[in-house]
Amino acid sequence: MSDSDRQDRFLPPPANVRAANSGTPERAASTQVHPAATLVTAPSAGARLDNARTGACVPVVEWPTVAVAAAIYLGFGLATWFHDRLPPWLLLPIGAYLVAWHSSLQHEVVHGHPTRLPWLNRLLVLPNLWLWLPYERYRDGHLQHHRDEVLTDPQLDPESYYLPPERWRALPAPLRGLYGLRNCLLGRMVLGPVFAICRFYRGELGQWLGGRFDLPVWLLQVAGVGLVLTWAVAVCGMSLGAYLGFFALPGIALSLVRSFLEHRAVPNVRERTAIVEAAWPWALLFLNNNLHAVHHERPGLPWYRIPAAYRAERARYLTDNGSYLFRGYGEVIARFGLHQKERPLHPGGLIVTPLGDARPVAAAPAEGSETSTSY
Repeated sequence: MSDSDRQDRFLPPPANVRAANSGTPERAASTQVHPAATLVTAPSAGARLDNARTGACVPVVEWPTVAVAAAIYLGFGLATWFHDRLPPWLLLPIGAYLVAWHSSLQHEVVHGHPTRLPWLNRLLVLPNLWLWLPYERYRDGHLQHHRDEVLTDPQLDPESYYLPPERWRALPAPLRGLYGLRNCLLGRMVLGPVFAICRFYRGELGQWLGGRFDLPVWLLQVAGVGLVLTWAVAVCGMSLGAYLGFFALPGIALSLVRSFLEHRAVPNVRERTAIVEAAWPWALLFLNNNLHAVHHERPGLPWYRIPAAYRAERARYLTDNGSYLFRGYGEVIARFGLHQKERPLHPGGLIVTPLGDARPVAAAPAEGSETSTSY
């Protein structure tokens, strides 16, 4: 099985679009489906050539990923078992790193790793370390996000952090301020988990009240959360508050560092995805997904092959993405730690051209104009 074939197997069918819209960190449930959302993006030439470029076939078991899973669960077991012997200043970064690292492992599983058996891959991430988001919801939304022709569109991309013009205009001034704070890195880490959890469960509540309750998804969620809390609370003696404060919430916050600027809303589709040339602790944490333009071009490429693919064609990647490049997360923190990277308002509709580029069709009204009066 090629890497591109592996990705195709996990693309949800069009019938799943509604569920994908509702089941993602930053989007409430939506019953509106744009025709473009039903399109399955064909594998790119880069994805089809992954095996040829790396000189290897897809192994039956990708042992580097299995090793990462073993390290995460071993570290998690030790950190929770010895939680009362570790000082808070040490337990907090350890807990955050392990939970965020586990979210990166989930991302690998979404893309068909580390084995050819979907049920076995799912079992590998059954424990839900960050507690809040069912894996199946994340999977469906993330695969819809990989339709690059609608990338960053707040109506069609479940992982977009932008707001459509009509929603932005309707927000009261205090909420606009909160959305603005969320667009600096510190705000994203502090407010992001609250935004994500509240929006997700508001959307799910709407689904439940409408009679659409996905029982298998929530049975797996209960099993995954039950495993984690049974171990951490019942066996290791942590309080639920301590687990939330030292593991779950900081882990969510740390995972949001990667997604903070990995996409931008620009007309050219190829220029929407970033490259962050991160030091190894960050690269390992995100399983090289900081080289995000490579991942979007070759979504089936396993994490441990991404750096070599990037080094081999660095100049091309940076040309393709319009030099949307950061020289590490130190640069990201210095530039955007306390400053907005951009306004939350999406710049307008984008129509994909046959060449894969896009052209703006409905620019958002300028702030302060008659149609965007502040409340």
